[in-house]
Amino acid sequence: MRSPQLRIYHGPGEELAVNATTTAVQRQNVTLPLADVLPLVGDAVRSERTWLRDFADDEITISMDLYEVLLAYQHYRRPSA
Repeated sequence: MRSPQLRIYHGPGEELAVNATTTAVQRQNVTLPLADVLPLVGDAVRSERTWLRDFADDEITISMDLYEVLLAYQHYRRPSA
């Protein structure tokens, strides 16, 4: 007797065919609160973890209001002449 073959169920066939490309892209991205990421990244920076260099050229997407706050912070933290 032949053992049964296991298959992964991906949902309805039609939807899978239409969204195959989007699903592949979505699996590469994760959305989570900044509060979950900052403590870990901060610790890695303080600890000078070498794996951070692997991601140095990666792009991230942030909200416009956070971007504006970061620009203002960057401007005002410069030492005065």
